[in-house]
Amino acid sequence: MYSIGIDLGGTNIVAGLIRLDENGEASTLASHKIKTGNGTSDEMIANMGQLCFDVCDKAGIDIKDVKNVGIGVPGLANKKTGVVEVAVNIGWSDVPLRDKLKAITGLDVYIDNDANALAFSEYLIGGGKGYGTSLTVTLGTGIGGGFVEDGRIYTGFNYAGFEIGHIVIERGGRPCPCGREGCWERYASATGLIMTAQDYMIDHPESKMWELASGDITKVEGKTVFDAADLGDTTAKAVVTSYIEAVAVGLINMINLLQPDICIITGGIARQGDRLLKPLLAICEKEVFSRNSPHNTQIVMSKLDDHVSVIGPALLYMEKTITD
Repeated sequence: MYSIGIDLGGTNIVAGLIRLDENGEASTLASHKIKTGNGTSDEMIANMGQLCFDVCDKAGIDIKDVKNVGIGVPGLANKKTGVVEVAVNIGWSDVPLRDKLKAITGLDVYIDNDANALAFSEYLIGGGKGYGTSLTVTLGTGIGGGFVEDGRIYTGFNYAGFEIGHIVIERGGRPCPCGREGCWERYASATGLIMTAQDYMIDHPESKMWELASGDITKVEGKTVFDAADLGDTTAKAVVTSYIEAVAVGLINMINLLQPDICIITGGIARQGDRLLKPLLAICEKEVFSRNSPHNTQIVMSKLDDHVSVIGPALLYMEKTITD
């Protein structure tokens, strides 16, 4: 069975033709991306339509043999009406994405928030496969996440639920673009890690982070901090410790609230593997409310590859299939 997944991002639009076999394994047969650009919503939708035809052509598949197309949207996507109500990063407001793309491709169209789509792919084919409840946390430029229970993605009544990056972990802390102060993603995202590193670097000119950043504080990346810590830099080690503690605070809050079977951590920072996971587990095991219970949430790193950004949307049609 073939499905097309589209990741609608602020920088790129990526499409992939996905095949789902009888064992529930998904593979990407072809993918293609273009710059999102600054065009109108109609122009972007036309580009998405063309991408659908392009990936089919690449794989030698007739688009008529494709079951549907799913789209991960960076904003509030009303999956009942198919309307993107708000997507600030691409300047969209009340865009009837489902109907317009269906008119171009002839395919049924499913939409959801991009973090929800990612969480759904983890539930179906990733770390959450076989579990009743699955929490996914993405440590990227910001913090995204999704929660799936018995095949249904939690979105809240208005499809704006589960913006976990905007739970406050430090009252009166760093200002956040959302309008609050001290949001989790201001400390535990890649952006938050860089901000903390820059704060420390100003006070510690001897830190190896300066050398790894070629003396330019604006060139610091998340990897810079972990690499400097591996070289024995005490300042970088302090930044890593502060960062992992910030990740743990929000993660423990989510586990205490939801008590999911499993929590999968994804995103660029997750590539640090055990350098992140081991100390994070040590904190969580001491502080989660259910720590004395024989049953506790498993915390693991994602094992899905980079194609997950299109696989997740391509599988959105299955939410209705599972829950009907």
